[in-house]
Amino acid sequence: MQIEQLIKAMSPAVYEILKQGVEIGKWPNGERLTDAQRIQATQGMMLYQATHLAQTDHYTIGKNGVFNNHSKSQLKRQFKDEEEIVRVNVNK
Repeated sequence: MQIEQLIKAMSPAVYEILKQGVEIGKWPNGERLTDAQRIQATQGMMLYQATHLAQTDHYTIGKNGVFNNHSKSQLKRQFKDEEEIVRVNVNK
């Protein structure tokens, strides 16, 4: 099976498992990812994002394989309109 066919056949559930594994370093059964598994899972996740998702989030792969790397000012504008949940003064 070619990689393109594999990514087209990948379900959203499998993508989420790969994503979670890369994020926390463990599979759903608690087993740690090897370095090779982490690299392969990251590649699969990036290919899925480029093929199936219209990602615009920072450090994601958008349509057609474009890497989304926003500047600090772009990120500030993106989150400017979001409702603030809590503000804590740590200098007390």
